[in-house]
Amino acid sequence: MFHPLLILCFLPSLLALFLFLILLRRKRNVVDLPPGNMGWPFLGETVGYLRPYSATTIGDFMKNHITRYGKVYKSNLFGEPTVVSADAGLNRYILQNEGRLFECSYPRSIGGILGKWSMLVTVGDMHRDMRMISLNFLSQSRLKTHLLKEVENQTLLVLRSWKDSSTFLAQDEAKRFTFNLMAKHIMSLDPWKLETEMLKKEYVTFMKGVISPPLNLPGTPYRRALKSRSTILKFIERKMEERRLKIEADGGEFEEDDLLGWALNHSNLSTEQILDLILSLLFAGHETSSVSIALAIFFLSGSRATVQQLTEEHLEIARGNKRLGKAELDWEDYKKMEFTQCVINETLRLGNVVRFLHRKALKDVRYRGYFIPRGWKVLPVISAAHLDPSVFYQPHNFNPWRWQQMNGLPSSATITNNFMPFGGGPRLCTGSELAKLEMAIFIHHLVLNYEWELVGSDQPFAYPFVDFPKGLPIRIRHHTLV
Repeated sequence: MFHPLLILCFLPSLLALFLFLILLRRKRNVVDLPPGNMGWPFLGETVGYLRPYSATTIGDFMKNHITRYGKVYKSNLFGEPTVVSADAGLNRYILQNEGRLFECSYPRSIGGILGKWSMLVTVGDMHRDMRMISLNFLSQSRLKTHLLKEVENQTLLVLRSWKDSSTFLAQDEAKRFTFNLMAKHIMSLDPWKLETEMLKKEYVTFMKGVISPPLNLPGTPYRRALKSRSTILKFIERKMEERRLKIEADGGEFEEDDLLGWALNHSNLSTEQILDLILSLLFAGHETSSVSIALAIFFLSGSRATVQQLTEEHLEIARGNKRLGKAELDWEDYKKMEFTQCVINETLRLGNVVRFLHRKALKDVRYRGYFIPRGWKVLPVISAAHLDPSVFYQPHNFNPWRWQQMNGLPSSATITNNFMPFGGGPRLCTGSELAKLEMAIFIHHLVLNYEWELVGSDQPFAYPFVDFPKGLPIRIRHHTLV
């Protein structure tokens, strides 16, 4: 047996060895971190990362970093140490391991303006509950029976207001369409009414603050947006109270024609939680869909062959409906829009409305030799994968036919697995099918009734939100093909 004094003699040596092994492991982890540059204290490389660039590219900052460090690199962004991933495989791994290895982690300023209960920032059980409300309301049966008709009605309201040979901003028209649709869909607000127009005005101010620097100072867009947020929430809360009174008056028998009614009848959410849910869905459903439609108009203006094939597809649907005496589109018509879906996919791939996502490592993670420390931010850059020539052939070309030709090819699985315009994993966008339906119906009536051309030079830029600096001015000419 060891003498106690002998053990005491060896104890310092054992402790020293133990500490050495810990330091060695830490040093190894540091060495295994992806290469990169942490930039300036606190600011890091945030300013360079957010510098505007053409939305159909990954930008000079990302391009230079990938050239220098590879598709996975470290940086300091938004005030935190960050691993940036332009690697399609790692992006997919991050999204599929939501809640296990990674967690949604947006900057605090986003939660401050969208609300702490916004679907964008909530995690865990709360996000799951809110997601289920949205998914149930946006089920395929509701898309078929309720939403398709409303999408077509709102499309025609906008397109029929266009005067022949007129010039206007296509982006504003797309926003008008999607706002009216979401206002009707979420709170049963009719377009053109005074309350709808007042809400729209406040919402425009709110949106300018969401995409501005989070400076809560007098006169800043962020401060004005916080004020508009308060006005919007008071409006929604008033609608909630009206709805509760109506439900009570009807003895609890009330058909949920909109998301507000659905949330009141089918959830245990508090008033504050419902308010943030409604506001976040109004934001998500309006902004991303309107930009996607504007992108489609932009890309189609430069591809006559695409417009020709789209026109043929939609003419066949329209003539068939005319023979049958059908005045409106139905789900069967929508499923016939196969080439249109190729156009939608290509628009979302090349335009990249959602450029990157914010995540945080919940545990120490190792991926293909790289070490991602627990607590570090992780940014999967979706646009980088969509514009990666090793995934998509000639990625900077607008080529809707790539989505037809991939069937049966060995590369088809790679393309499908790495196409993530709506995110992926447990946080896959609940409105993805509605967004594609909106684009398809809008394109259907657009190509059958109008020709258009760009006026002047404009193109989409990433700020990192995607926007047309000049609003995408177009000149239209009316035609009737059916």
